[in-house]
Amino acid sequence: MNKVLQLKKSNCKNCYKCIRNCPVKSIKFSDGQANIIADECILCGRCFVNCPQDAKQIRNDVPRVQELIASGHPVIASVAPSFIAEFPLLDFESMRGMLRQLGFADAEETAIGATIVKQEYERMIASGEHDVIISSCCHSINSLIQKYHPAALPYLAPVLSPMLAHCKLIKEQKPEAKTVFIGPCISKKEEAELYDYCDAVLTFEELEAWMDEKDITPAGESTVDAGHKRARFFPIKGGVIESMYTENTGFTYIAVDGVENCIEALKEIEAGNLKKCFIEMNACEGACINGPVISHHHKSLLNGEIKVRRFAGRDQDFDVPQDMDVFKNMPYIGVHDQIPGEATIREILAKIGKTSKEMELNCGSCGYPTCREKAIAVYQGKADLTMCLPYLKERAETFSGFVINNTPNGIFVLDESLCVQQINRAACELFNLKTPSDIVGSPIVRLINPADYLTVMTTGIPVRDKKKYIAEYQKYVEETIVYDREYHIIFSIMRDITAQETQAAERNELCTKTVEITNAVIEKQMRVVQEIASLLGETTAETKIALTQLKDTLSQ
Repeated sequence: MNKVLQLKKSNCKNCYKCIRNCPVKSIKFSDGQANIIADECILCGRCFVNCPQDAKQIRNDVPRVQELIASGHPVIASVAPSFIAEFPLLDFESMRGMLRQLGFADAEETAIGATIVKQEYERMIASGEHDVIISSCCHSINSLIQKYHPAALPYLAPVLSPMLAHCKLIKEQKPEAKTVFIGPCISKKEEAELYDYCDAVLTFEELEAWMDEKDITPAGESTVDAGHKRARFFPIKGGVIESMYTENTGFTYIAVDGVENCIEALKEIEAGNLKKCFIEMNACEGACINGPVISHHHKSLLNGEIKVRRFAGRDQDFDVPQDMDVFKNMPYIGVHDQIPGEATIREILAKIGKTSKEMELNCGSCGYPTCREKAIAVYQGKADLTMCLPYLKERAETFSGFVINNTPNGIFVLDESLCVQQINRAACELFNLKTPSDIVGSPIVRLINPADYLTVMTTGIPVRDKKKYIAEYQKYVEETIVYDREYHIIFSIMRDITAQETQAAERNELCTKTVEITNAVIEKQMRVVQEIASLLGETTAETKIALTQLKDTLSQ
């Protein structure tokens, strides 16, 4: 697990943007989550800056600093020179005052350490012992070289960063002091843990949150004249070089910013194409004033550089010791990922439909620049097959096409002009069309009365399982119509119920005939009954008359 940069698992949305922006691809994607591989990460902060879901979080070291302050030791802040671009201040005295309100014993400019570092660079160049020198101020660049470009390690200046040089100086001058670096960088947290000179690191974001909590507003201008110091140029692109004395050295001075550009420069250095060259490298484009935890989201990069230039100057250097040991050991760390063979790469590519070179789209949607690099990441366990968007899209279209074209129901997709955009095989058969092209792009009125579609589109109320008879085709259908306002389409599903309706009609006709026959039989039976009853009625009357006469006769 990465100790400095961590993931809020619930927020990761499978967008792969962090992988796409990670210059060394040190992110493993598994179980729907992006996980930072600590051993491979250079802490450039690109994933943190570019995550649209705010799923990456930086370790908060404010509690650690508060503990240092509470310990009773004097805690001295080393403030990066980019502070002038971050805070609405005009000088350092205002910053010192705010930090004292938070409990710091004092605060100094990291530019003091930058002066020590740049003077060491000047001595290295003057010694004539070095052909190519790479600046070692940026810990992310140092990590990049240590992990991925060991052939360039001999050219990396073995010099402490300004943060470490300044914190070391503070501790030499005040042995009981604790030091806290405050700046725009994530990687400084790791650098402080690797070396002994800095006790804690706060980002500008952490400091601002702490100040908000204590209701401290950064503003104001002091009356102290701090002068113009060359080392204050450090946080802008080319600032290290601008702070150095470069005249008549025989060296060429080049500033490279952005990890990708630095990687290309390192390849040139490793190829031996450069001579007598000092190369200032910054992981962040625009250097430190565009660091991952500076407020670049809502502040102008150019305005930040203007403020740095106004605050800095070429008048003088900070007064620093000349014999301070600033050696920094930066060994090869190495990243030992296993690289698959060509046959394995092709086997993985084939699983996502990349069976030929032409099918390798290299679209970058998975986060990797090429399909082959994605296949290698799959082999290394960093990626999975489902991260290929064209493959998933093609598979989804193939699957949906298979389902749509094999369903017995007719399916139409219409636009808001009621023109057919898509029609499946069953619908073609329903309306006696040879191919979909016979109707796609044409009004639906060519096939059917569009009244129901207009009603659904107007009201937004879907029609469900409505039975209708299409006289032109002698077909009975049961139709469902739905209008999707978001995608501006009308979706129709027709079920051919002609056979059922015909059978029902035949049953109805049979029932009718049966009823007619039954009625006829009943009528006939009733007539017979009535005739019998009539005959019985006449016989009874005659008998009654005869018996009455007999009775009368007997009575006489």
